[in-house]
Amino acid sequence: MATGTAATISEPSFLEYKSGFRSWFYTTDHKRIGILYLVSISIFFIIAGSIAIVMRAELFTPESNIVSPHTYNVLFTLHGSLMVFFFIVPGISASLGNFLIPLMIGARDVAFPKLNLGSYWLYLIGAAILLFALLEPADTGWTFYTPYSAKTNTNVILLTLGIFVLGFSSILTGLNFIVTIHKMRAPGMTWHRLPLFIWALYSTAILQLLATPVVGITLLLLIAERTLGIGFFDPDKGGDPVLFQNFFWFYSHPAVYIMIIPAMGVISEILPVFSRKPIFGYKAIAYSSVAIAIISFFVWAHHLFVAGISETAAIIFSFLTFLVAVPTAIKVFNWLATLYKGSIQFHSAMLYALSFLFLFTVGGLTGLHVGALAADIHLHDTYFVVAHMHYVMIGGTVMGFFGALHFWYPKWFGKMLDDTLGKIAWFFVFIGFNVTFFPQFFLGVQGMPRRYATYLPEFESLMKLSTIGSWILAIGMIIMAYNLIKSLYSGEKAPDNPYNSLSLEWQTSSPPILENFKEIPVVTDWSYGYGKKG
Repeated sequence: MATGTAATISEPSFLEYKSGFRSWFYTTDHKRIGILYLVSISIFFIIAGSIAIVMRAELFTPESNIVSPHTYNVLFTLHGSLMVFFFIVPGISASLGNFLIPLMIGARDVAFPKLNLGSYWLYLIGAAILLFALLEPADTGWTFYTPYSAKTNTNVILLTLGIFVLGFSSILTGLNFIVTIHKMRAPGMTWHRLPLFIWALYSTAILQLLATPVVGITLLLLIAERTLGIGFFDPDKGGDPVLFQNFFWFYSHPAVYIMIIPAMGVISEILPVFSRKPIFGYKAIAYSSVAIAIISFFVWAHHLFVAGISETAAIIFSFLTFLVAVPTAIKVFNWLATLYKGSIQFHSAMLYALSFLFLFTVGGLTGLHVGALAADIHLHDTYFVVAHMHYVMIGGTVMGFFGALHFWYPKWFGKMLDDTLGKIAWFFVFIGFNVTFFPQFFLGVQGMPRRYATYLPEFESLMKLSTIGSWILAIGMIIMAYNLIKSLYSGEKAPDNPYNSLSLEWQTSSPPILENFKEIPVVTDWSYGYGKKG
């Protein structure tokens, strides 16, 4: 429960306060910066998704028909790099986090507004460098594994430099969020009164701050090796390619949780509101976010089980891989307990949240297969890993992102989405996703290797099914995009609190005024952030 918020606010919204290109490009308003991120990451998502459709079309038959093997490798590299580094990693954190953190903790803005704008400009600079890299795009795969990435004649340097610059954006965003959550909370907003979405973003910011410099240094060493001939990773020059893998995955496995923990925070906000009951196990869910962030730093070498690491190291990292499932399972069980005996409303946002529960659980449980030493020898570098990764990244992170879009859309833009159209889009997305990626588990068990433009005829039927699923998924995405754009112009005006939620962002106008609240709210009840019964 919060006091001091204005029920009716006559001031212009942040969207109406100023207009024109300069008012957006030079803004220090966290809400506008959040929308700028939202538009930018959506563009990269559309590009990366379109590339994926081309790749799946190429894989409809065993032979190369649409693109050459080299072009396929280029498309594979671009799809992974764009989707991971330019969409999923900054996705929920940078766009939703920027918009919602001050609103949810009762603040006027983030701690460092100009630094916030600077982090977005760095994102754009990284994107611009990437565009230059497309003149001769890399074909290494999104992991840039050496020694090939140190020897190929394609433009690895510009692509990795773009990602290197992007890393500074991630670091500055994480730093800003940590200081904001520590120092800008409204009176009465204690740690145990924070919304669980804030706990999730706080844990994510720690990962961004500590893990991102490692991948930045790794990419810088790769650039130095290519330009100066220093043998860090190339065995011909005395280097060690496994060193690159250790550095890369020391960042990239925590990066998996940079992607997924914010989505977990989204689910923790949606489920109680549409179950019409408080969240079950608030502290357990909050602390499990921190536990996941900590443990994620100690599991990276499960990507190296077949790379020649010692048996002792392999056993330790296998155990730690299983260990990270414990705080994740705590979240899942508490979410299910929240649903139990709830008065569930199947809003489109809730459908995406429920999809997250199912799909992420499949992704998490299949992760245990590749975390087991004996099973990983067979499953490593097969389509089983592709399916597992996409059930976590798309079934988890992207489903959470879609749920957030449908949940907070009225607060961002002051318009209601067409919920019927939203449910139709969800149906196509959910069915299309499973038809695309579930057959890939069977392909992997049968030994179908990943990253190949051609394959044996024995895999053709399942590969065709997977490609058909990608078309169904694309139809759902198009319907969703139509709904989001149409509602901007013709959607019903949103009330300030359409879901009767008790968290602070719903206690101000839709869309919010420039300074968020007419008066800084005072928080008096730890359970304010979750849906009440009724």
